[in-house]
Amino acid sequence: MIDTVENKIFTKIKKAKRGTLFFSDNFISFGSAETVRRTLNRLVEKGELDRVSQGIFFRPQIDDIIGKITPKVEDIAEAIARRDKAKIVPTGAYALNRLGLSMQVPMNIVYLTDGSARKVKVGNYTISFIRTSPKNVAAIGKTSRLAIQALKIIGKDNVSQAEIEHIQNILLKEKIAYLEHDLRIAPAWIKEIIRYSLEKLKNNEQR
Repeated sequence: MIDTVENKIFTKIKKAKRGTLFFSDNFISFGSAETVRRTLNRLVEKGELDRVSQGIFFRPQIDDIIGKITPKVEDIAEAIARRDKAKIVPTGAYALNRLGLSMQVPMNIVYLTDGSARKVKVGNYTISFIRTSPKNVAAIGKTSRLAIQALKIIGKDNVSQAEIEHIQNILLKEKIAYLEHDLRIAPAWIKEIIRYSLEKLKNNEQR
């Protein structure tokens, strides 16, 4: 019975590309929770899987030069969000770091979510999901949602002109449709910062 479960799980893992993240729940149809847990532990011992956190695994991807490539924090967070069918957005010091506004890499990576609040330990890092209202995770642009959160953290009265210009330049990489959407849901003072980038993008498109 256990060998059959292991074969089924290993077959599913091999079909996915290396680096793919898996959750214990992905294999629950193959056997009981305890059987699946023991099987995943054996596959970790054999080197077929690596454990990212409790109940989260990935199939190791090996680079000829740097060796094993581990999943990025944002990839893990987004995989959890997809599993939970939730929306997430980076916030706090992590949002500032992602935008290049801070060199500090926080040990506690914070995401706002409309899903369940939880903490996931990944190596030396902790990914914290803080439940919020849907409107706070409604932005759809990867860059613009970061910009909105970063500006909220800095604050209207504390943001410098250099920081505004830095964000506006980064927003030029965002899709126009995403900026148009996120402009509508941003706080009034942030709208003006986004609008500058949006108008510049539209002008460049018309040339």
